[in-house]
Amino acid sequence: MHVNSSIARMKESATLAVSARAAALKAEGVDVVGFGVGEPDFDTPVAIKEAAIRAIQSGRTKYEATPGTVEARKAIAAKLQGENGIPVQWQQVSITCGAKHAVAMSLQLLLEPGRGDEVILPTPAWVSYKPLIELAGGRCVEVAGGIQHGYRVTAEQVEAAMTPRTVAILLNSPSNPCGIAYPADELRAIAEVIAAHPGVAVLSDEIYEKLIYPEVTPGLAHWSPGSDPRLADRTITVNGLSKAYAMTGWRLGYVASPANGGAWMKEFIKLQGQQTNNVSSFAMPAIVEALANGAAEVERMRQSFAARAILVHRRLQSMPRLSTVPSNGAFYSFPDVSRCMGLSTPRGRRIDGAQSFAEALLDEHAVAVVPGEDFGECARRNIRISFACSEAQIEKGLSRLGEFVTSLR
Repeated sequence: MHVNSSIARMKESATLAVSARAAALKAEGVDVVGFGVGEPDFDTPVAIKEAAIRAIQSGRTKYEATPGTVEARKAIAAKLQGENGIPVQWQQVSITCGAKHAVAMSLQLLLEPGRGDEVILPTPAWVSYKPLIELAGGRCVEVAGGIQHGYRVTAEQVEAAMTPRTVAILLNSPSNPCGIAYPADELRAIAEVIAAHPGVAVLSDEIYEKLIYPEVTPGLAHWSPGSDPRLADRTITVNGLSKAYAMTGWRLGYVASPANGGAWMKEFIKLQGQQTNNVSSFAMPAIVEALANGAAEVERMRQSFAARAILVHRRLQSMPRLSTVPSNGAFYSFPDVSRCMGLSTPRGRRIDGAQSFAEALLDEHAVAVVPGEDFGECARRNIRISFACSEAQIEKGLSRLGEFVTSLR
């Protein structure tokens, strides 16, 4: 049977591929330390689970409206208004099958295939962004944030990337894979540039917004581009419950935008209705419970991740052949391993890039990391380490990583 050429050219998700390989080794009895998956090791808070259980027991098992219940959408709108300063009404919110689906559908709406539309993407960036841009018919314009600037791009770089074909910029702070959050003043400087280009939309993926560590960068706080009055009407804010509330398997994302007086969101919901319709109906009360009463549990998890971020950076700094930036958001570190390239392992495997580094580390020291190649052209010298695991696992895995790096000749 025929396979669409765009899909045939698309790579498998690097993070999922690493997870599958690590799982296969574990099934064979290998003691693998998994730094690959971007998934909190905490369980979903009990009160949130109980809200969903009660909903099932009361018969909330039928179809709902495509964008979700009014109650859940109002809870999201209230959160965005109160916490983020985004002027959005509940009618301008839709609940999606994860934040990834929200990003994919947003790009489908924004881009016109065959028109030459461009989307600016600060890199290193999450592996799915570029494929989703291309599947929607757009051209991905990578703007590289180097390690010397903490993997962040500057307003000047964004301005230089703007062309008459620029339709949108896709922002992600805190970021996957770098584990960095932009200071608010740097995001505001980028907003200044975008404000001067009225035809450019902002797609802001804020899925890690609650995982920010002022313990690492004093005074650091989240800022939403959609709160800027000049950008509010052309900003699409994507978020969800997966990361902050330890609900990855629930597949609960959401998207909000007041664009065109709500007309843009009506088109989004129309598209969603043709693709998936509503998410699980019994999840709706769980969304309300999480947003209304989950803050204490989120803060408990955030503090644990902050402590892990400090631990990981301290350990990586002690490895002379690695270069790293302190993680101040999300739960990733993104060390540069270029000083290991050209060397060989004790078993004779030559390290010629991040991919071969990751493969050798997994095969010879049973540590799973994600190679940087799929995070952007500028990330070919990096590996991603997810510290969404216990401190004991972090210590064990980083000890093995240190031994591996030291053994290279």
